[in-house]
Amino acid sequence: MMRGGAIGDFILTLPALKALRDARPDAHIEILGYKHIAVLAENRFYAQTVRSIEYGPLGRFFADKSELQAELADYFARFDLIVSYLYDPDRVFEENLRRCGVQNLLCGPAKIVENDGHAARQLARPIEELGIEVPNLTEIIFPSIEDRAFARDFIGTLPQPIVAIHPGSGSLQKNWPLENWIALFSEDGEFSVGECSSLVIISGEADNAQVGQLEVEWSGQNVRFVKNLPLPQVAALVERAIFIGHDSGVSHLAAAAGANCILLFGPTNPDVWAPKNNNVQVLMAPNDRMSDLRIEQVKAAMDAVL
Repeated sequence: MMRGGAIGDFILTLPALKALRDARPDAHIEILGYKHIAVLAENRFYAQTVRSIEYGPLGRFFADKSELQAELADYFARFDLIVSYLYDPDRVFEENLRRCGVQNLLCGPAKIVENDGHAARQLARPIEELGIEVPNLTEIIFPSIEDRAFARDFIGTLPQPIVAIHPGSGSLQKNWPLENWIALFSEDGEFSVGECSSLVIISGEADNAQVGQLEVEWSGQNVRFVKNLPLPQVAALVERAIFIGHDSGVSHLAAAAGANCILLFGPTNPDVWAPKNNNVQVLMAPNDRMSDLRIEQVKAAMDAVL
C-alpha cells in the first residue's frame, strides 16, 4: 500500500487496511509512506514492513518517461497487488509503475470529496473493488508491548484517571482559543483539573506557540508535557486516558488507540472527518466558529466522562 498525507489521512485509511488484513491474514503487506507515521502499522497487526516515501530515487516515478532505478522497478514488480493513494492527477506515477511490470494496481482517492460520504468510506473503495467488504469504519491502532511499557514508565505514579489534551491542529481556524483551554482547567482563578489530578499536554512541531504559553501558564503545576514523541508511544500514552482535542491527526490517533475522546469541531464537517469510533463524542461549535463553543459545555462533557 502506498499512502502519503498527514497523520489523520493515514489513520483514516486503517479501516480499509484492516479489512484487507482480515481477509488475507497470511499476506505479506508492505507500506510505502512517511515512515514516522506509517510506523503505527509496522509489526502492529497491519503490515510487516514500512518503506520511506522520501527515498530520493522514488522521485523519478513522478516524472514522465524518466529513467527508473532498477532496484525500485524490481521492488514494485514483485508485488501481486499495489494499492496507491498517492496524488497522481496525470497518472504519471501509475504509468511508470506499469512500465516496471506491475499488473494489479488499484488507485484510491488522493483527495476526499466533502459531499461523498465519510472519508474512511471513500478510502475503503479500492479494497471493496477486490470484493472485500469494509463494514466497520472504526479506526484501531495496536500498540506493541514495548509501546505500552514506555507508557507505563512515562506515566509512572501519576494519579488516575489522566486527561490528555492536544490544543493544536493543522489550522488556527480549527483551534479552540487558548484562553478557553486555560479556563477549562481553572477554578476561582487557580489551576484545577477537578476530580482528575493529572493532566498531559500533547504537542508536535506545529503546536509550539500554544504549548509554550501553557508551559508558562501552568508552570509548577501537576502537568506533564509530551513533545515530539514517536507516534506509537503517544498512542500507548493516551490509550486509557480521557482525550480532548480538535479535528486533527492527533485526535484520530487518540481515538484509534482507544482513548475516551471529546472532539471539538467548528469549520469542518464531523460527518466526513470525525473518527467513527464509539469512544468518540463530538461537540460542534455554533456557527462553525470555535470561539463560540462555550467552556461550560466542554467542562460538562469532561465531568460526565470523569
